[in-house]
Amino acid sequence: MQVRRQTDFLSGLMFIAVGLGFSFIARGYSMGTAARMGPGYFPFCLGVVLALLGAVVAIGSTSTKAEPDRMARWDLKTLLWILGSVVLFGLILKPLGMVLSVLVLVLTSSMASHEFTWKGACLNAVVLVLISTAAFVYGINLQMPVWPAFLAS
Repeated sequence: MQVRRQTDFLSGLMFIAVGLGFSFIARGYSMGTAARMGPGYFPFCLGVVLALLGAVVAIGSTSTKAEPDRMARWDLKTLLWILGSVVLFGLILKPLGMVLSVLVLVLTSSMASHEFTWKGACLNAVVLVLISTAAFVYGINLQMPVWPAFLAS
């Protein structure tokens, strides 16, 4: 058995790992029955289905009909920009509020793009601030600061 599509094989392995992880954690909740589902029933079943889907994808990567490919190298700089911007967002959300935090998140994560332009990043940031404010603050009434504490007096 030779892996012909590395991307599919590694995706399948990731699905299997995440699915089994969800199922393992869901075992800690009461399962209930199909008629009276407990809080662990749906995550457990979803994890099993995800693991089975991963197995199908991984096995399909060994097909002789599959076009061979290789996994591309990870661009560590891009990965660090994206992960760093999400961590930064989490750290500054409470003190700076959602509007400024989303602006910082979008501008920082845009630095990961090889096609970065300030015009595009700023336009994207403004649109995402408007959408996230409408959806989270006014749509579902999520309790989070919209503006920094020093401005919300």
